[in-house]
Formats: sequence, structure tokens, C-alpha cells
Amino acid sequence: MRPFCARTFLVFSALLLSINALRASQDLVLPNSVEIAAHSEALTFARANVNGTPQLIAVTSYKDAFVFGSVLAGVPDDPITAFRELGFEGLDASIADADSQIQIDIRDLLIPVALGPEHIAAGTNFPEHAEEATVEDGPFLFTKAVQPTKSGFLEYSDAWLFDYEVELCFVGFEAIDLASPPEHVGLFLCNDFTDRAALMRNLDPFDVASGKGFTTGKSAPGFMPIGDLFVIPRDRKSFVPDIELTLYVNNVERQRAFQKQAIWDFDELLVQIDQRRDVVWDYRGTPVMLPLEGRTIPLRTAILGGTPSGTIFQGEIGFAVYVRAAFSWLFGGWDRSIVQWVVETVIEDSKASGTFLKPGDTVVLHADKLGRTITPIIEAGELAGGQ
Repeated sequence: MRPFCARTFLVFSALLLSINALRASQDLVLPNSVEIAAHSEALTFARANVNGTPQLIAVTSYKDAFVFGSVLAGVPDDPITAFRELGFEGLDASIADADSQIQIDIRDLLIPVALGPEHIAAGTNFPEHAEEATVEDGPFLFTKAVQPTKSGFLEYSDAWLFDYEVELCFVGFEAIDLASPPEHVGLFLCNDFTDRAALMRNLDPFDVASGKGFTTGKSAPGFMPIGDLFVIPRDRKSFVPDIELTLYVNNVERQRAFQKQAIWDFDELLVQIDQRRDVVWDYRGTPVMLPLEGRTIPLRTAILGGTPSGTIFQGEIGFAVYVRAAFSWLFGGWDRSIVQWVVETVIEDSKASGTFLKPGDTVVLHADKLGRTITPIIEAGELAGGQ
């Protein structure tokens, strides 16, 4: 009886630990404040309407969902334009001379920077994410062809297998010469939202790292909400590695990693982009390449630096899926290949699991020194209904 009692005690103890861990995750309180980089380390900006006019705000603190800072009167409200015209010296002088202090609810902030409609993204650039996605030949690159937006409500489609990805984004202040990394870049958070169903139906299952299908699965309207702050580090090489990216769904942490864990840093990303500048993919029947002009990245084109592990999608496919797909093909499903049947079976099972994002979920990105995004997922048509 003693061994049985001991085993019972161990099982009961493990159960209690599991329950306590679950309660702890459910009771997690999201950070409502963001550490702002010291002025000597970086310049931090937000944008807001002040007396009906968009203004650039030099942010000094971000506490209890409010941003505090100085209104930079007479300075272009777009931080890329402001830095191009004034540089660090001129912006430092404008901040020192600013006498108009302001407090703004983060919900009232505008999108922090103007960006173009096409961007360059890195897939499986964090080792553990490559492992969970079962991609052995990464990292790889693809085009994300979507206009970035301010974070906010996102209307859901029943056709999606909706997934999240927290990422650090880089953008140049001039067109970036791929052979000569710029000294200074701007930084912001973004969510690389993904429809895994569209992605799986269009990728090359025998060469995932080709990037085929990723533009299709990641470029629906609203699939690139960006953070509320725009940061210009004085020394990007020392600043970027210690940025810690986190993502929460319904107050439960799903992703966390430091940018220094990425396989390709910013300089290596440029090298890899240069090597793939002639690669062509199909995007909804149209050939698409990385958005380059010769060997330069156009101004206002962001580079997405990859996401940590913890996405909803996991690349491992169970043996039972292959069996069911084979039976579907054998018994009359000849209009599809076995590979297509495998994909459709995975999609069917994933939808039935209920694990992917759905209306009622809220996705929050957070990174000290970079700000937050908050994306509530809502039913299609809910915004039109006045919600």
C-alpha cells in the first residue's frame, strides 16, 4: 500500500501545482506602463491631435495607460520627416525648447509614423519558433503587402485560421543601401497577423523556406497593426539586442524573447535581402518580389525582424492526419492531391480545436522602450453596427 499511497500523493501534488499554475496564468495582470528609454539612449515619439492638429510628442513617460511628454511645435509630425530635416541635434534642441506639456490617453494616440504598403518580413528568425514550425531551412524572407494601421478593433473572418506574431520592426530614414547598413534606424512594434489557412493552401510544403504563400497568408487588411511609439536609438547596435518582446492573449502570456535571440540581426537581414532580391513568388495570381528598388530598400518600407516561439500554429502533423487524408483521396477525393487533402485535414482539425484567435479575444503586444499594441478581435460587421 505504501508505494500506491506515495504515487497517489505525487499525482495529487502535481495536480495541485497544475491548478495553481493555471490560476496564476489566468490572474496575470498585463503591464499597464512602459519603460521609456533615457534621452541619452534614444528619442521616443508619439503622435496625437493637439487642438485638432496632428503633432509630434517627445515622450517622457508612459504610465497607467497614459503617455506624458512635450509637444514639438513647428516640427513635422511624422518622425521620419522630422529626423530627416533635423537629425539628433535639431530634435534635441526642439525637445529642450518645448514648453507645452501634455498627457494623452493611449487610446487617443495616432499611428506613430507614415509607412508604405509593402514590407519585408523574416520567417523563423528565432530558433525555437523555427523548431515549433518544423522549418529546417530557415530563416527566410517574404513580402508582407499590407498597409500598417494603428492598433484597434480587427474584424474577424470565419474563413481564417487566425494567428499572431509579435515582432520588432526597423525602418530607415533614407532608402537603405543593402551594401551599406545605415547608422540610424527607427524602431516600432508590430503584430504580423496571419491567416494560417490561406498560408497553408498556398505554400510549398516541400520547401517552406522558399517563402511561397506567406504573402497571401499575411497580407489581409488590418494584418499589421503597429505600436504606439516610434523610437530612434542613438546606437542601434547596443540598443536593439536587449529589447524584450512579449505577447498576451486574454491576459495570458504566449510569447516572450529578447531580440538578441534572433538568428539574423539587422545587418545580416540586409545581407539576406540582397541575396534574395531576384526571387519571385505568386501572390493571388500576380508575381511578387521583395519591395526593392535595385539594391535599395525604399523609404518607409519596414523590415520585420521575426517572431519568437509561442505561436498558435505548430508545424508537427500527426500520423492520423495522413491516414485520414489518404482515405479521403482513395474514396473519391481525386479532385485534390494527397498533399492538398493533408492541408485541408489540418485546417479542419485546427478549426475544430478552437485554439486559434476568434471574436472576443484580445491580443496585446508589449515591449519596454517600444510601447504596446492592443487588438480586440470582433465579429465581422460589428464596427458597422456601431460597436
